[in-house]
Amino acid sequence: MTLKVAQRVEAFGEYPFAEVQRRTALLKQQGADPIDFGVGDPSTPTPDFIREAARKAIEDHRATGYPSFHGSLAFREAATRWVARRFGVEVDPETEVTSSIGSKEMIFHLHLGVVDPGTVVILPSPGYPPYERGTVYAGGEAWRYPVRHGGSCVPDLSSIPAEILDRTRLVWVTSPHSPTGVVARREELARLVDGCRKRGILIACDEAYSDLYYGPDPPPGALEQGKEGLLSIFTLSKRSAMTGYRVGFGAGDPRAIKVLRQVKMCLDTGTPNFIQDAAVAALGDESHVEALREEYRQKREILGEALCGLGLPDCRPEAAMYIWQRVPEGMSGIDFALLLLRQDVAVVTTPGEWIASPLASGENPGGGHVRMALVPTLEMTRLAAHRLQRLREALS
Repeated sequence: MTLKVAQRVEAFGEYPFAEVQRRTALLKQQGADPIDFGVGDPSTPTPDFIREAARKAIEDHRATGYPSFHGSLAFREAATRWVARRFGVEVDPETEVTSSIGSKEMIFHLHLGVVDPGTVVILPSPGYPPYERGTVYAGGEAWRYPVRHGGSCVPDLSSIPAEILDRTRLVWVTSPHSPTGVVARREELARLVDGCRKRGILIACDEAYSDLYYGPDPPPGALEQGKEGLLSIFTLSKRSAMTGYRVGFGAGDPRAIKVLRQVKMCLDTGTPNFIQDAAVAALGDESHVEALREEYRQKREILGEALCGLGLPDCRPEAAMYIWQRVPEGMSGIDFALLLLRQDVAVVTTPGEWIASPLASGENPGGGHVRMALVPTLEMTRLAAHRLQRLREALS
């Protein structure tokens, strides 16, 4: 028999980072020792006190029971305390916070709650793939705005055709932006929020990297503009090196929170309680975040200096955990990524073309870039910087 596959599945094919992982495995089979900057999965161990909280919680929840769809009260209260401490915003743990299995699940599923066929979602390019994939799976239409070095990660509504805005249900903002590291300014957020509220458009702000910044001041949060028509999405994956735990939360407009909970009840039974308890411990401590931030800062400097040493533009970010590197003139991101896979270099990156989609003009903002996730250890980052110097002749 022939298995008929839905068009929404065929439209995308594989997740882009699956190809990165496949190429890394191939290098290993060929006898190389690749250093993987391709997938944003931290190699830093989850801090001891978080792991200890998880071990204790396994015993505390030995008669497990299903977790709450929207998170335990202890977790939601920890999230509200963190939001108040980080942004100076009070949210109600009963109606304005809900848990998620990391941020990816919530990002994808939000579209099922607010997008109807034929409506529009405005999203960044480059951007996190679930923004666009969630849009398409819900039957919506994606309209992309570019994010570039030195530019803004917030869309300018005045530049978007009225016909598009009239059909828009949802606008995505990522701040700090992945992968460029661009941070939204308060005045930009205020302008966007004002415009969207007037049009009845929900703003979803993906703030997965809000604690990974390299300047003196933390990035502002969308919730500082008030909760009406706003949903901010957070995860412990990067701030606490908890990618494998799969825990995060959304906070904001209680109407958006209610929709997320309604969708979630149809799809899963929530994050396990022992993981939520570990997250409570993580949200209550900032010292480990400061240590992680310093580690990322060191990797940023080591790799950034090595890339500049090849004559490439200085693309060190102001925030997040990636270097969005412009490649040499005349090369595509794919060309440069393949050059880095030489056996004597074996540095794995993600071509920008794979994580950006064309704009209405046909331009792909990811062209001519590679993304380098600062996730290998400091030792391996130093080794990668050394190996990169072997490309001097090829790039001269």
